[in-house]
Amino acid sequence: MIIKETKAFLLDLFKEAIAAADPAILMAGYMPKKPKGRTVVIGLGKASGAMALAFESEWFAAGNGEVEGLIVTSKGNGKKLKNIKTIIASHPIPDENSSIAARQMIELVSGLTKDDLVVALISGGGSALLSLANGISADEKQAVNKALLNNGVPIAKMNCIRKHLSNVKGGRLAKLAYPAKLVSLVISDVVGNDPALVASGPTIADETTRYDALKIIKDYQLDLPKAAIAWLNNPKSEAPKPSEKYFVNNEIHIIANANMSLKAAAKMAEQWGVKAYIISDAIEGEASIVGFEHAELALQISKGNERFEKPCVILSGGETTVSLRHKGKGGRNSEYLLSLALGIHGVDNVFALAADTDGIDGSENNAGAYADGASVERMKKAGVLAKQYLQKNNAYSAFEAVNDLIVTGATATNVNDFRAILIG
Repeated sequence: MIIKETKAFLLDLFKEAIAAADPAILMAGYMPKKPKGRTVVIGLGKASGAMALAFESEWFAAGNGEVEGLIVTSKGNGKKLKNIKTIIASHPIPDENSSIAARQMIELVSGLTKDDLVVALISGGGSALLSLANGISADEKQAVNKALLNNGVPIAKMNCIRKHLSNVKGGRLAKLAYPAKLVSLVISDVVGNDPALVASGPTIADETTRYDALKIIKDYQLDLPKAAIAWLNNPKSEAPKPSEKYFVNNEIHIIANANMSLKAAAKMAEQWGVKAYIISDAIEGEASIVGFEHAELALQISKGNERFEKPCVILSGGETTVSLRHKGKGGRNSEYLLSLALGIHGVDNVFALAADTDGIDGSENNAGAYADGASVERMKKAGVLAKQYLQKNNAYSAFEAVNDLIVTGATATNVNDFRAILIG
């Protein structure tokens, strides 16, 4: 296999994974019945625009009449909707629009009756996009998010803290919507697919406590604003619990997740005559360490590991983290892949792609990157020392130098990381 063929093959698998999580295809199977009263749609996350577009299409096609609502999504993910309003807010650091959206959403779901229906369209990225905290300024909210993102805090623990600092997360929107019927449709971007963790679960009951949040802050030695710590020490910061009446008649449906997308990619690979192995849809850990470990696995298979039939592709999902040591350009997938590239340096039959299914890896314009056994040498010829760039959290620049970034733009979905390693 030559580089052009392998890169195209891996990119096709990535596109197939994204297509398997397309709300336009999935929404029809989860449409709720028309209520006696109002139908209110709320949504948050990078896929919420596409989810709302699919919902409106199905709703109006069924002749269900009026619908109203509000979704908040990120730049590039907005859609032209008929009745549902859209607010574009910032990700991964919240901005003023994040607070505006939260206030408007609170107003929208308040004062409903048991004859009304609330449909919540939830996907990853919503934690930053919908943000309103008790007694904490906009600057302090941004400081909290930066501390969580820069210190390698896993998403579940990150969202535990966010829930207990919020007026809308951790089931609080469900409490406000009661006694209306509430249906939550979720595209999962979290390891384990716990819907309460996606976008910090604004409509879904929370089982963690403020004491859990305080312990995480201590364990990771997080330097958070005094106002945030003060609020977490206040009993009022506790989120409503699953046993409370606000959640009794609610419905929750996960309409897409990483495993579904990995299976779609595996099916495509096998149609091309390449054996596919899904090793996990729930990988966490430091991106550079996971990249090194996957390089070791690829080398074992390359040398003839009897558990794997070649040619094969090793697929995995989940969400790694990056503990920032320097202010380079990058994201968890490009950092993972640069570490893997170092590990497979000089090997001529291993090729890899790592990318985020939402189309944005970190804060740059790429979804991820491509690497093979010659990547480190190509970088060297371009004046890039791969090991140094990895140490400086500058993986984006390393792959940019050799034209191996994967740029897709916003994908209208989000089932987290997609990693594929091809061994020929």
